[in-house]
Amino acid sequence: MNDSLKTLLIVAFLVVILWNLGAGLYYMLVDKGTTKRTVNALTKRIALSVALILLVGLAIYMGWITPHGVGG
Repeated sequence: MNDSLKTLLIVAFLVVILWNLGAGLYYMLVDKGTTKRTVNALTKRIALSVALILLVGLAIYMGWITPHGVGG
């Protein structure tokens, strides 16, 4: 897999995670606790965060990506 494609995949995950975080904040302010949209948005964010951590861990284990120091 191309290095830029790997980076794009991780950045896309982070953008979707931030989108769900913003959606949770918006629903919390707009709905005032009358719906479960806030809980659903934050649950999706947590699930995506866990999936990203597991994906990165798997990629490091399989040798698809190699961790390096800052500026390395």
